[in-house]
Amino acid sequence: MNSIEKVSELMSKKAEIALGGGKEKLEKQKQGGLMTSRERIAALLDEGSFVEIGAFVSARAEETAADGVSTGYGTVDGRLVYVYSQDNTVCGGAMGENYGKKIVNIFEMAMKMGAPVVGMLDSDGVRLKEGVYAQSAMGAVLSAAAKASGIIPNISIVFGNCAGGSAIGAAMSDFVIVSEKKGRVFVNGPSVIEATTGKKALSDASYSASVSGAAHLTGEDDAQCIELARLLISYIPSNNLCDAFDLETADDVNRTSETLQNADAVEDVRIIISEIADDKAFFEIHKDYADEVSVGFVRLNGASVGVAATNGKPLGGCAMEKTARFVRFCDCFNIPVLTFTNTDGFAVNADEEKYGLARKGAELSYAFTGATVPKVNVIVSKAYGTAYTIFNSKQTGADIVMAYPFAQAAPLDPAAGVGMLYSDRLKNGESRDALMTEYVEKEANIYSAAKAGYVDDIIDPAQTRQRVIAAFEMLAGKRVSSIPRKHDNMPL
Repeated sequence: MNSIEKVSELMSKKAEIALGGGKEKLEKQKQGGLMTSRERIAALLDEGSFVEIGAFVSARAEETAADGVSTGYGTVDGRLVYVYSQDNTVCGGAMGENYGKKIVNIFEMAMKMGAPVVGMLDSDGVRLKEGVYAQSAMGAVLSAAAKASGIIPNISIVFGNCAGGSAIGAAMSDFVIVSEKKGRVFVNGPSVIEATTGKKALSDASYSASVSGAAHLTGEDDAQCIELARLLISYIPSNNLCDAFDLETADDVNRTSETLQNADAVEDVRIIISEIADDKAFFEIHKDYADEVSVGFVRLNGASVGVAATNGKPLGGCAMEKTARFVRFCDCFNIPVLTFTNTDGFAVNADEEKYGLARKGAELSYAFTGATVPKVNVIVSKAYGTAYTIFNSKQTGADIVMAYPFAQAAPLDPAAGVGMLYSDRLKNGESRDALMTEYVEKEANIYSAAKAGYVDDIIDPAQTRQRVIAAFEMLAGKRVSSIPRKHDNMPL
């Protein structure tokens, strides 16, 4: 066989591998409105940029096309990105020994090169017939993800089932995007629950990734999930030693906001965020989970900034956990943090206490206190009690704190404050409403906080954009040193 024939044989083998579990299975997947494993890679990466690694890997005991997972690298908007995509047409996408080695290799290469990893998940778990070899493979993949954490961004897109150890792996990612069409994230699926308990499992709604907080973003189908991943990558840096890319913007740095001239009438903090962002674009993360706080990314004069904003509701444990996770991601990858404060305290609820309100509040305090990136806080309305203290106050490390002139700050909200400070006057028959007004004007006056140095400036809300941008530009060269330690012991 001459070289031309050898090359022809090579092309034939590659074409066969690209068919995964066969034409019939691929067509069935497409008829169900899903992309194939390789189509998903092509949609994510710049056209023609994918370079496959390990295409000829197979299981020990049988021929498995690419062993059920396509791995390699390419570019997204010209940036190097590593990718692995599970192929549900080969052994149900289940992980085997060599399959796991391929994914571990991708993580190791990505760490060496300082580039993000995007995992495309569509699998029924591990290959039970490979026994401890498959179990070991899953452990190696989870270990690789843990070692990569904080060094390179790790994004998981869940297109189908993400079960057992794969669900744990997805939760270890920095961001999880789940398809509303078929994506499900669970440790114990319906078949496992029924086989173990003898009882029929609940409906798929019980595995809602948005309700559980497992999903940071959801897309209506494969294509939208991939577009969300490309957009997310545009906001984050390639690794922990570089910054996110600045983008040119035509939006005026000094643009004022007519909407924020009446900021006290704005009920949704997302409006404030959008008003100050370049092109009024706010890329929200975890939108459907713990809506007491909104988190996500904006650009300010072209630079990527992480935003966390309370929505005027009492803070619950899930909201604080959500915020802490986001702030720690931003700190890992050198993304400045902007907060907007409007909270009157913690959620008053027996279930919140039962499930660790104090512990989750401690997580939030750790996150803000430990973050060394530039941090700016704008008090837009209420800043009451310890809930404010742990939400990027001066005491937990904010570099600059600004406030609107109608904002309020005090150790207790007016209802509790009047009951504690003015109890004698209440007993003497004075109006509670009148006393609450007096409390806000005297005890919670934002000028008192500014006088004590806890607020750096009181600003015109319409000028929020230019004031925040100026603050971050001033803080661009921030340097922080601390006493050496292995790591903190966050109360997880």
